[in-house]
Amino acid sequence: MMEIMYSIVGFFAGGGAFMYPILLVAAFGTAIGVERYVTLTRLGVKNRSAWAQLEPALRNGDFDKAREMTNQDDTAISRLLGMGLARQGAVRRREDVEIAMEESMMEIIPQLEKRTHYLATFANLATLLGLLGTVSGLIHAFAAVATVNPAEKANLLSASISEAMNCTAFGLMTAVPIVFVHALLQTKTTELINSLETASVKFLNAMTDRQPSRAQSRLGLAQAVNQ
Repeated sequence: MMEIMYSIVGFFAGGGAFMYPILLVAAFGTAIGVERYVTLTRLGVKNRSAWAQLEPALRNGDFDKAREMTNQDDTAISRLLGMGLARQGAVRRREDVEIAMEESMMEIIPQLEKRTHYLATFANLATLLGLLGTVSGLIHAFAAVATVNPAEKANLLSASISEAMNCTAFGLMTAVPIVFVHALLQTKTTELINSLETASVKFLNAMTDRQPSRAQSRLGLAQAVNQ
């Protein structure tokens, strides 16, 4: 165990000063990746739970009950459907309800995508810092061998180049996991957005299916009054 620790310390020390900003990028990338993964996973679980309770009410046309349930919940899907249910109770036009829900989606999507785009920037930054550290190390290496004994130049140059390459290796070791986490978070975000859009379409269809029955009931009541 101690040998591994000494190897890691030696590897880090051999990379030069640019290893520290790469380490800082790795720390920020890890923090954002963990926070976003936990947040999106939790949102997904809450949305599925809320939809499982809302779907029977919507399917049965019990919009008052669904409206009450969304008012008591603060999940993304409840806020989305709550906006549509509020408009449905007032005007009962599909176009108006759909516009209201699109407006709500425009508020929800930035919250789901928040900070995820930083990970792509951090991955590029780690790679570039690694290359910059290597170039800087090579410049210092060639400058150092210019004044030493010719017999020692080959050994000193090879050792300096080996140390300079540590920076590029560390930059890539930081960038590759960040790129993977960024892709994973984008996939989870897309799945959440798709689930919200699916729920909104199902709600709109349920609302539209109930409109003919209401219209027929009103027509029947009007005919009864006229008779």
